[in-house]
Formats: sequence, structure tokens, C-alpha cells
Amino acid sequence: MPSRPEHRPLDEIDRILVTALEKDGRLSNTQLARTAGIAESTCLTRVKALRERGIVRGIHAAVDPAAVGRPVEAMVAVRFGGHARAHIERFTDEVPQVPGVISLHHVSGATDFYVHLACRSAHELRDFVLDHLTNRPGVLHAETSLIFDSRRGTHPITDPMS
Repeated sequence: MPSRPEHRPLDEIDRILVTALEKDGRLSNTQLARTAGIAESTCLTRVKALRERGIVRGIHAAVDPAAVGRPVEAMVAVRFGGHARAHIERFTDEVPQVPGVISLHHVSGATDFYVHLACRSAHELRDFVLDHLTNRPGVLHAETSLIFDSRRGTHPITDPMS
């Protein structure tokens, strides 16, 4: 499993850039530079460094799964019977590559992973769980919860918490 990169603290310019990108990932380099009050060449270098440091992981479109033919969303809690590193690493590497997987979260507690996925039907969801989760080495249990509605947070994570 890849380790998280060490992060040195963000300076004020980095914080402005990250916040602006969180609010609108489509901003041009010119707009970002203007927002941060820096030269465009400096802005380009700074954003590249933020990506290389793993702070900005990517810019993604938020797509409505139902609108693209995947109306059944679920969160599947997966528990391993043992914690063999090879099983965990293989699961972590392979599951996010399966079509329909929106995200994979390795967590602490009674559950080891949460798999957020979107499927075309309840039958496809059942098949996904059987074909891609419960048959993997080390997996002891999978519990599926349907998602009726979800909302993304509205504040950038760089905003101080109240």
C-alpha cells in the first residue's frame, strides 16, 4: 500500500490556490494567478508542486450516476478475516479499477473498507458484491447499504472549521 507523502505546511499562496481549485477546478492558470496575486509562471509552478506533493490529487467532474445509467448506489462495508498485507494491498490496488466503483476507503474499526459504487440494477449490485468483493482472499464479510441520497460538502476543506 503506498504511504502518504509527508506534507510541509501550506503557505498563504498555496492555501489560496488550493481553496480556489476546490471551489472551481476549471479555473484557468490566468484566473488562478490573478486570484492569488502572483505571476502566471509562478502559479503554474506552484500548482505543479501541489500536485507532486500529493496535496492536489486531481480535478474531477461530479457526475450524477443515475443520469448516466447507474441509478443504484451503495456503500459496501468489507471486513477481512485476517490482515495479510498481500490481501489488503491487492484489494486496495484492484477494487478501484472495477467499473462502477466511485471510491474505496480503508478505515479503522470493525469494518476494514467501504466501497462506494454505482450500478445499473439491484441484480448488478448483487453480482458486483459476489464477483468482486466476497470472493477475494481474506474477505470475511460484506454488508451492503443502499444510498438514497448524498450531498457533497459545500466548504473547501482548507476553510478553518468553526
